[in-house]
Amino acid sequence: MTGQVRTVDGRVAGRRGQATRQKLLDCLSEMLSSSPYRDVKVIDVARKAGTSPATFYQYFPDVEGAVLELAEEMARESTGLTELVAGRSWTGRAGWQSAEELVDGFLDFWRRHDAILRVIDLGDAEGDKRFSKIRMKILNSITNSLTDSVKELQAKGRVDKEVVPAAIAGSLVVMLSAVASHQKGFQSWGVKQADLKPNLALLVHLGVTGRKPTR
Repeated sequence: MTGQVRTVDGRVAGRRGQATRQKLLDCLSEMLSSSPYRDVKVIDVARKAGTSPATFYQYFPDVEGAVLELAEEMARESTGLTELVAGRSWTGRAGWQSAEELVDGFLDFWRRHDAILRVIDLGDAEGDKRFSKIRMKILNSITNSLTDSVKELQAKGRVDKEVVPAAIAGSLVVMLSAVASHQKGFQSWGVKQADLKPNLALLVHLGVTGRKPTR
């Protein structure tokens, strides 16, 4: 946690207050993993944190406000997704490795933050611009880097001039996010996790390079 943490009424929270606030967020995050977002109530979060609803309201206006804070924290962490693409080679065997590591890292990130990402998707689907902005921030962290990779290949004549880098990169990232949020569903189709990753990596490699990978 960086910078000053303030209460709802604008007061700067002390160390103890910051610890209480963080505990409330941790408990909320845990509850979102096991309960539908709409079923989570302030009194339940406060009870789980060993405090009172009044204390909860000192730090958050409501459950949604606390959820948005969790979402913002996760979005800040998502900037690390850039490392899955930036500076990577997409030629030869290195290109296949880049595709594999991108898929593996992206699915892992989605799995670790599954609960809050489901809430973000819900808010985005309902037209809540606050959640839509956070979702775009997460996807942009990797889309921009992937766009640069396609542009670089295009400049070297390895990708057709007709290709629009941002369109390819955006489409691939949206595909990755859709697959990541549907990982459990693939099991009902008889697709094992071990089979999903390499086939998804194949699609990513084809999308970025337009070529069959060298393994």
